[in-house]
Amino acid sequence: MVLQALAFYFFAGIVIASAVMVISARNPVHSVLFLILAFFNSAGLFVLQGAELLAMTLVIVYVGAVAVLFLFVVMMLDINFTELRQGFRDNLHWGIAVGLLLIVELVIFLASWQFSGAIEETVVAKQPPVESGITNAEALGQIIYTKYVYFFQAAGIVLLIAMIGAIVLTLRQREGVKKQNIGAQVNRSVKESVELVDIKPGQGL
Repeated sequence: MVLQALAFYFFAGIVIASAVMVISARNPVHSVLFLILAFFNSAGLFVLQGAELLAMTLVIVYVGAVAVLFLFVVMMLDINFTELRQGFRDNLHWGIAVGLLLIVELVIFLASWQFSGAIEETVVAKQPPVESGITNAEALGQIIYTKYVYFFQAAGIVLLIAMIGAIVLTLRQREGVKKQNIGAQVNRSVKESVELVDIKPGQGL
């Protein structure tokens, strides 16, 4: 029990420190690297809570895809981050106000959850029943694909519509942009592709 508590505080401390470095690092590449570190330690916290599937999903999806994509985008784009930070001090008071509001809300929620037995009993009562002796992945699959299957399908449809909308916006016709027409290239004849030029001796092209 003591070892588990020490591991929890170790991972949680690294997550908090990494989150602070994400928003305070001057180099955006370093911010993404600290974000990856925060994801890895968050996965460690999930493992301590027995949610190994969520930990694996966090590492594979967020670290392996999202964070790496952020890293490549930041490294490839030529963005002047000095100009982006020019209005930082002007809006600093608003950021501090929003941060304090979030901290107050978290403190109120944790205090009510800690000292109110009724809220804790309500949360436990609303949890769906899970059979004992099964793995975390199997239990999560039973809940998603049985009790919440319609909500899961609705979320998938929303993501599909968003993906189609992004593709349509990307492939729209814009003036002044040269695009490759594969159909026209395939359907052109030999006469359109090759031009025979009879060059006489002593004459250039």
